[in-house]
Amino acid sequence: GFCTRHGRYRPKCRAHAVPRFRCRTCRRTFSRQTFRMDYRDHRPDLNPRLFEALASGLGLRQTSRILGMTLRCTELKFRKIARHLRRLNLNLRGSLPSHATFQFDELETYEERRNTRPLSVPVLIETRSRYVVWAEAAPIRPRGTMTAARKRAIRADEKRFGVRRDLSRRSVRRTLYRGAEIAEELERVELRTDEKSSYPRLAKEAFGATRLLHLTTNSKLPRTNWNPLFPINHTEAMARDLMGRLRRESWLVSKKRRYLDLGLQVFMAYRNLVRPRFNRDRASPAQILGFVRRRLRLGELLSWRQDWGCLSLSPTT
Repeated sequence: GFCTRHGRYRPKCRAHAVPRFRCRTCRRTFSRQTFRMDYRDHRPDLNPRLFEALASGLGLRQTSRILGMTLRCTELKFRKIARHLRRLNLNLRGSLPSHATFQFDELETYEERRNTRPLSVPVLIETRSRYVVWAEAAPIRPRGTMTAARKRAIRADEKRFGVRRDLSRRSVRRTLYRGAEIAEELERVELRTDEKSSYPRLAKEAFGATRLLHLTTNSKLPRTNWNPLFPINHTEAMARDLMGRLRRESWLVSKKRRYLDLGLQVFMAYRNLVRPRFNRDRASPAQILGFVRRRLRLGELLSWRQDWGCLSLSPTT
């Protein structure tokens, strides 16, 4: 009741009219598009197709060729969509059911140059539903065999960017705290990881030592479906398949870490809200956990803005 109808207008990019409104207090006018994710977009019809292409493993250049857009326009649309999906991924989550358990692991990739700028990507999932709770990238220092050519490349890289800091511990802590946010009502939290020495202390900080059940598995075990860590290994393999930025020795690799983080948000939204858990299922991971009532269509995923946190409109509205 804070506004009244104030006519409508017909934009060239849409087949239907868009209603306008006037605020009763400040008397300013606005339209329904003010609250839409595609606000001020010239080609909003391309947004679902762009999301589908990027969530299927295509790069920005090939996507721009398919959609008939310039590379710069594709880049800007990708960033806008990914930032919207980051807010949506955080808004569309609630408390986990009592039977929920976690699995956690890190995968390695790189930004720009494999030999000098490696990255660690911590990934946290809910085991039964395969819901990706959080994933982000963090810089780590180069390691492994140090040839003379690689040492020269590292020195040149340090001269250009400075000494590379290892921020993986901070990223792991932030990822585990994302899981703790939705596990507040659980009396006991089960977390399964490999045997990395830093995980026990970080897990106790995030979930609390009294209610945490931390199970470890040797990372050298064969990665078959009998491996206790198979769900997280399978999720990481799916991420590498559906994200060209994570593929080894690929020219789709991210030049900057922040764009890899945006790409991870696209993968999380597709995996949690759009795709069924398995091919034989009909429900998405978020639907299995009760966060949403049904799988979201692409148009719904990119509909209402999510800037207002829990006050944002639901995509299914």
